[in-house]
Amino acid sequence: VGNSSVLTCPPKSNIVMVTWKISPKVGGHCTLGYRADQNKTDRTNCSNSMNWKFRPDRDPALEIRQVGIAHEGNYTCEVVATEGNFHKTYHLIVLVPPRLTLYCDDHGNPVCEAAAGKPAAQISWVLESNSTPKKEGHDNGTVTVLSKFTAYSTNMTNITCVVSHPAVNQSKSVAC
Repeated sequence: VGNSSVLTCPPKSNIVMVTWKISPKVGGHCTLGYRADQNKTDRTNCSNSMNWKFRPDRDPALEIRQVGIAHEGNYTCEVVATEGNFHKTYHLIVLVPPRLTLYCDDHGNPVCEAAAGKPAAQISWVLESNSTPKKEGHDNGTVTVLSKFTAYSTNMTNITCVVSHPAVNQSKSVAC
């Protein structure tokens, strides 16, 4: 999320026409088209965040700027060239790194929170803990995971929470 993404088409020399067909999970379809005989581009229902990376006659790659969750979906490039028709489909999945917070609750127990990540983050503790993480889903597809450190021994001073996620791995320590 937040980065730019470039999706490439099958590279062909004598391009006649290129069409990007975009089907997001949320919202309506959109298309970007290019016709070589008229040297003309066309767009239908596409947001300004989606456009050709360079000139479509040289490189028909699609660039998505400031990728967001709403960009998730299928992206198909169809190339018509003198040597035939070619297509390539991408299934875009957007990763959202969670925000890590570690604090002490009212009873002096460490609590680790990985907020609004996509997919849900995994939380573990450097020392053994018998905690069961709680998950809360949000309307935008992100998930907050909350884990409270519970241990049999209470003489620990510094507790470390480890958050694992496809977009980021983080750890924080706290003394309660």
